[in-house]
Amino acid sequence: MATVFRPLLPVLPAVLLAVMLAGCGKNVTLQAQLQDTDANEIVLALTGAGIVVNKHQDKTGVSLQVAEADIPRATAVMQAAGLPRRNRSNLGEVFKKQGMISSPMEERIRYLHGLSEELEATLQQFDNVVSARVHVVLPERIAPGEPIQPSSAAVFIKYRMPLDEDAITPRVRRLVASSIPGLVGEDGRSKVTVVMTPAEAPPRAVEWTMVGPFKIEAESATPLLSTLLGMAALIVAGLGYAGLNVARRHPAIARMLAQRAAKRAAKQGDAVAGAAG
Repeated sequence: MATVFRPLLPVLPAVLLAVMLAGCGKNVTLQAQLQDTDANEIVLALTGAGIVVNKHQDKTGVSLQVAEADIPRATAVMQAAGLPRRNRSNLGEVFKKQGMISSPMEERIRYLHGLSEELEATLQQFDNVVSARVHVVLPERIAPGEPIQPSSAAVFIKYRMPLDEDAITPRVRRLVASSIPGLVGEDGRSKVTVVMTPAEAPPRAVEWTMVGPFKIEAESATPLLSTLLGMAALIVAGLGYAGLNVARRHPAIARMLAQRAAKRAAKQGDAVAGAAG
């Protein structure tokens, strides 16, 4: 019987290869030239959402790769988590002079920029704060003879739940007011505007399970198993039909089938003759 199914053997590797390739996906670069700390934050967020991430280190920094089909969901998870975080300059970098002499305007801009960056970095240390921006206005005389405009600040915070706005807003206002000249005291705190907004909810975490060699979503396991069983039944039926056709061409099997058909015909003829008698 081995000779009967031998013509079918070349087809089996192609069928198995097609099934294996169906579960494979191409990896693409999600982020590149990252600091190791930023890369680890992204890996943690994506892994928690059930997305497999490959991390690679090269001379330019860290790159992250995911399956091409996971790009939309990975991007949504990163946006909800405020990743990657915006690169900020510290006060030493901001006040690093590029020339011999700096104008008062340059010094003022550097100071405002550095102060805002430092405050934003501090505000992001609060739990569940996704991103923070701080805009500082220092005392300034608009025109000669005009009164000096007092200091003020505007703070924008995007957060993810759970976070109590009523509890966190006074703490943010005190922190910012204590860090900016001219805003100390109750009058200073009243000049700090805090705007807080919740971030979009991150995509739900995906539960994974193994179906044979393939890693798939748990909720897709039952439909996939049904599909695979149906495909297996079709393959078995196809192989059986092909094997039967091949067997019919074999001389010995053909004679055997002809003899069985003749016997069935003879029995049917005897039964008809008996009924007629």
